[in-house]
Amino acid sequence: MPEREMPVGGLDDVDAVTRAVLAASRLLVAVSARSLAEVEERVTLPQFRMLMVLFTRGDTKLVALADHLRVAPSTAMRMVDRLIAAGLADRQTNPADRRETLLRLTDEGRRTVETVSARRRAEVATIVERLAPHQRAALVEALTAFSEAGGEPLGPAPDDPEPYPPYPSGRPAQVTAARDA
Repeated sequence: MPEREMPVGGLDDVDAVTRAVLAASRLLVAVSARSLAEVEERVTLPQFRMLMVLFTRGDTKLVALADHLRVAPSTAMRMVDRLIAAGLADRQTNPADRRETLLRLTDEGRRTVETVSARRRAEVATIVERLAPHQRAALVEALTAFSEAGGEPLGPAPDDPEPYPPYPSGRPAQVTAARDA
């Protein structure tokens, strides 16, 4: 694969890096959309984000789910109602506090997340395989730093027993710190 020319302004140019990240973002959104193609009649991209949060966090209160997705609780409730109607999520009473209701994935919801995630992983792997080994190493370093700067945990390794590492406090540290400041 041919080497790319260095962007005008050098590798340190915030605008050049921003353009490159936005281009990669468009590619990743397209990969995400294609990975949802088989379930798009039942699940929209925002609903899939909600399923992914429930998948990674487990049983969750509505307010915490809305906060994590940065939507109003009423919006989260409408999304949850649609997922429940589709058989992908359900509500249960919190055994620790019977006044609270927890949201969780059903088995079908879990299978949906796993299937879509596997398709997404396969397509991303196909793209990554086209890169030279040194480009892959540079991409790992750059994307790890980018994810950490944005407060996003890294995805799981294929053999990890946990699907995704949870946020220690339920939210990325940088987001919590910025919100509490």
